[in-house]
Amino acid sequence: MRQEIDFIKLNPTQNMTVLVQTNHPVEEYEHIASKLMSYDNVYAEQVGFIEQPVKHAAAAHLQMAGGEFCGNACMALAAFIAAEEGLKPNDMTSIVLEASGTDHFVMCQVRRTADEYVCQVTMPLPKKIERTTITYDGHDLDIVIVRYQDYIHIVIEVEQFHQTVRKTAQALAKLLGVTLGSSLIGILLYKSGPDEMAPLIYVPSLDSMVWERGCGSGTASLGAYLAWKNKGAVAAQIRQPGGTIRVTADWDQEELTSLAIEGSVGIVAQGKAFIEI
Repeated sequence: MRQEIDFIKLNPTQNMTVLVQTNHPVEEYEHIASKLMSYDNVYAEQVGFIEQPVKHAAAAHLQMAGGEFCGNACMALAAFIAAEEGLKPNDMTSIVLEASGTDHFVMCQVRRTADEYVCQVTMPLPKKIERTTITYDGHDLDIVIVRYQDYIHIVIEVEQFHQTVRKTAQALAKLLGVTLGSSLIGILLYKSGPDEMAPLIYVPSLDSMVWERGCGSGTASLGAYLAWKNKGAVAAQIRQPGGTIRVTADWDQEELTSLAIEGSVGIVAQGKAFIEI
């Protein structure tokens, strides 16, 4: 049977995101997302579902297909809501969201430019940041684990993003996806000199593994790591294949107190998709 899906496709730092507007049973989310992300359909790196919020203070609830939290998808939804509200160029608005993967409101500031939306989003704070060494494939890897409510990011400082380290990252993501039971595993390869990141995101429930061109949540984790490492506030422009995302992190008395990212979002398509169920 063919099902009709109303969608918007957005471009937050080339991390192509599809948001579904139509209502569907939660148990169908993973199937719908897998179909929409495929090359022969709308084609994107991730899918979120726009739901009614639980609390009146929020404009909408964003439910990612894998149940994870996604900063770029929050920016995308905030930009879409601002566009629907008729935000004019050079004007700014504040939008409050609920989102999967966090119990806190996501505060978004959206400013419209001539042809896109610049969004700043407050991000969840990690539960714990720790450095450890693991032995993988006969080699010792120095990694930093950034733990959240139900997902983790792994920061690995490297000199180059060569194929060997990319293959290691992919195998490590798969292994951790099996052993940890997290909704999302991110492996963040980081070159400190140019502040450059290559983010790999693995969602076990969808068996989706993508070298993202821009990762908002990964950028936040990298900012949290840098604040933790330097024991001080951080403001950095993190270069990624699809562009730059800005991260700010505040540090006070041996702990991270706030975390935010800022990036640009373009609305590239809106319409109906058709999938077989």
